[in-house]
Amino acid sequence: MAQTATLKLDQGDSFPPMTISMLDGSRLALPDDLNADFTIFLGYRGKW
Repeated sequence: MAQTATLKLDQGDSFPPMTISMLDGSRLALPDDLNADFTIFLGYRGKW
């Protein structure tokens, strides 16, 4: 399986900007759409 280079975050690093397409068709821009000082982001790729 082909692998691409990934960026791993260290403690204190800022979350990289990304846009996620939601199931209802809306888009969530991270971290700009979050209104919290601290956030836990859990992502599940599922089966592609």
